[in-house]
Amino acid sequence: MPKDARRTLQDVADAAGLSLAATSYALRGTRGSAATIERVQALAVELGYRVDPIARALASGRTGTVGVSGSLRDLWQQDLSVMLTRALRATDRDATIADADADPQVERRVVERFLAQRVDGVLASPVDPTADYWRLLGPGTAVVSLGDALTSRPGSGAVLFDNRHGVATVLEHLRGLGHRRVALLTASLSSTPGRPAERAAVELAAPLGVELLVVPAPASPAGAAQTAAGVLTRSDRPSAVFCLSDSLAFGVYAAAADLGLRIPDDVSVVGFDDHQLAGLLAPGLTTMAWDEDAIVAAALAQLQALDEAGDAPEPVVFRPELVVRASTRASAG
Repeated sequence: MPKDARRTLQDVADAAGLSLAATSYALRGTRGSAATIERVQALAVELGYRVDPIARALASGRTGTVGVSGSLRDLWQQDLSVMLTRALRATDRDATIADADADPQVERRVVERFLAQRVDGVLASPVDPTADYWRLLGPGTAVVSLGDALTSRPGSGAVLFDNRHGVATVLEHLRGLGHRRVALLTASLSSTPGRPAERAAVELAAPLGVELLVVPAPASPAGAAQTAAGVLTRSDRPSAVFCLSDSLAFGVYAAAADLGLRIPDDVSVVGFDDHQLAGLLAPGLTTMAWDEDAIVAAALAQLQALDEAGDAPEPVVFRPELVVRASTRASAG
């Protein structure tokens, strides 16, 4: 073969002494022993083999692309999308990232776009996990939801977040500090009422003797700051603000600073995510922390199981842990 001729998968398979299928799996790192995967990938580099995505799609009917969907004004979901993209790249798959913008109508268009792009799979942090539009993604597309299960699409994988435990832990923490009136900032819209975390907060607050003021807010810190300003200037201002994302909590910090209020002396603040910036704030943000690396690994394992077996694997459930920093203190009221 001329030195500058394009190498093919068959060339790598011949050099490795393996079938085409076994060679393809090894190159993607999805099947075979660690030694075989390492040997085949080294041979591919030595031979100068490069995957032709168009040829792969024509031959297999697959694009090698996975759709990643989330509400990207939320900083934690931004980071999670980046982590998912990097993990997919390590398995020789590309990601197409789409912003659902915490809006079910936008999320519907995202699903329709994934369908038009013929993605092989979807990893979604759903805005509305009950929406019928998830059914647009047929059984040939491996779909894994992160956070909440897609109740309207049987056969989906699920990496579930035990938000009820997280919400209960925060409310008990605030109740233990003597807070009786708490504002709950949530990125849910009127078109997506009753998200599990919000429902849990409403259900759990009353038995604890906590009066909960539920306040929808934009998902971004800047948008949340405007909403938080309205909460913090009420005549019956709550003694604590519980935010269902750290991005919302960052907005509360900004609003409090603009109003000359001190955290936690004038108002306690709790987030929900433990974003990398949470510990850098002054004061540090009390929040619920997730194991993001384990969540990403579980999501890709669910995706691979759907690719290989076609049947939905058992859901994986993650429980957050409370990280207490200086943004909460005993209520003065």
